[in-house]
Amino acid sequence: MIATLTGIVAETESGMVVIEVGGVGYGVMVTATDQGTLPSGTQTKLFIYENIKEDAHNLIGFKQISTKKLFEQLLSVKNVGPKGALAVLDIGSDAIVRAAIAGGDVKALQSAKGVGKRAAEQIVVELRDKVGAPVGDAAEMLIGRAGVNTSDEAVQALMALGYSDYDASAALAEVDTSLSTEERITLALRKQ
Repeated sequence: MIATLTGIVAETESGMVVIEVGGVGYGVMVTATDQGTLPSGTQTKLFIYENIKEDAHNLIGFKQISTKKLFEQLLSVKNVGPKGALAVLDIGSDAIVRAAIAGGDVKALQSAKGVGKRAAEQIVVELRDKVGAPVGDAAEMLIGRAGVNTSDEAVQALMALGYSDYDASAALAEVDTSLSTEERITLALRKQ
């Protein structure tokens, strides 16, 4: 297992640097932030995550051990692979990513290349209280979504109109449940 690489940055490419160690050049994928601090010809030390698959052996490097640990946390989320985790880390510094996760900032996480709304929400749900930042109200609201009643005809109708299950439930939250389904939908749409 390769834990760290210390050597000279031989060259940089998009999303990757070549670290020359003892005459051997290791291609290492890095975040955009780290790549900006690794000009060719400089000595560096990278903390390495090895991603070994049947058809590839990729090295992913980080200047800070805390960034590597955050990357590993992102990998623990269902349906988030190395490319998705790197994309999330590319939205900003370690602290910015941690704050976005703990704060439930789904839009910030969605700004990562290839990360959709569901993946961003899943990241918040699974990691909000594990990233070492104060958990925000938006993150807690995502957790409360589990109680969405998708068997409610009004919720189903709003979902058919393009609302997410959470948004449909939120739109109907203050509408009197004793009204007819049509009246509830009309009032929910007027609120929006």
